[in-house]
Amino acid sequence: MSTPKRYVPIYSTRGDLEAFMAYPHIYSRQGDWIGLVTAERDVYSVHGQYVGWLADGPRILRKLSDDDIRPVIAVLRPEAIKVVTPAQVPLAPMMRELSFGTADVLMDYPELLPPVDFGDMLKDMD
Repeated sequence: MSTPKRYVPIYSTRGDLEAFMAYPHIYSRQGDWIGLVTAERDVYSVHGQYVGWLADGPRILRKLSDDDIRPVIAVLRPEAIKVVTPAQVPLAPMMRELSFGTADVLMDYPELLPPVDFGDMLKDMD
């Protein structure tokens, strides 16, 4: 297990710590690799599916409508898919309320960011 130099805590709208980002990779509180962030702040799962975007706070948001369908992307695996996360993080900033039609992924749809060896989009073994 390795430890990246700098982690950015990612919070839910309630202010709970839910994930960490070591750009461009996102890790769960337990240290499992669950996604990545592009330069445009789009968030993808480890299986390449579009999840939403990294908003200020930071938190991961998505539109509730299905009109934002994007193609699956090829995801580069990090050197370590399991890391040691920090024991202490700053308190969450005050979060603005979400607009109508927007959801907090880590609070409402955490299943969209499964670890690399879990999830509905995992290829079956033959």
